Amino acid sequence: MKAMIFAAGLGTRLKPITDTMPKALVPVNGTPLLQHAICKLRSEGFDNIIVNVHHFACQIIDFLKANNNFGINIAISDETEMLLDTGGGIKKAAPFFDNGEPFLVHNVDILSDVNLGDLYQEHVKGKNDATLLTSDRSTSRYLLFNSNERLCGWINTNTNETKSPLQNFNAAEYVPHAFAGVHVISPDMLAEMASFPDKFSIVDFYLSVSDKRQIKAYNKPDLKLIDVGKLDALSKAEEFIASLSK
Repeated sequence: MKAMIFAAGLGTRLKPITDTMPKALVPVNGTPLLQHAICKLRSEGFDNIIVNVHHFACQIIDFLKANNNFGINIAISDETEMLLDTGGGIKKAAPFFDNGEPFLVHNVDILSDVNLGDLYQEHVKGKNDATLLTSDRSTSRYLLFNSNERLCGWINTNTNETKSPLQNFNAAEYVPHAFAGVHVISPDMLAEMASFPDKFSIVDFYLSVSDKRQIKAYNKPDLKLIDVGKLDALSKAEEFIASLSK
């Protein structure tokens, strides 16, 4: 199975560490985040991976070479000229997904206990256009789903800003879930992206097509997950990794 790891981000919230290295190589329990993501994907059946790079791109490329790509096929999507955001990153990497099968996308700074193979199979079984791993964790930005777990909108609870392609949209009528930065996409969605600019958000893309495409939540209320996006999350991430091995 094929997958993509988002590893191109600037990691500004992890400064000063990311002044000298990419976020993807920030260690948690002595192991870089990128290695954690690759090993999890590999252990759950994903052996053909593309990694996008931008910030300190050469460090990531050299790291993969030094580790013989961890024994699987790993390609690079080079965004050194311009950071393309999440949607643009997928669009640029589209030629890699040429086998007509769904593919999984994983943020490099997400650590979780989800079974990625189960998520993938749920996507296939449901014949979804995209399947988004979500949880009930507290956040200020939620994706909003109907009773069938189909994506219908988005809300920022701090500002009450909402987004939806639906007319007369009322956020109170929908179920909020927090997006976990892991999703499975069917290949025909790549054609939908063709009309989008080179740089765009994948969440904005999902929202824009959610009225005509089946984008579903794979909601795990008991999901154990940590976003290693801030300095204060690093110590928590180390405790988290230790807890997963028990």
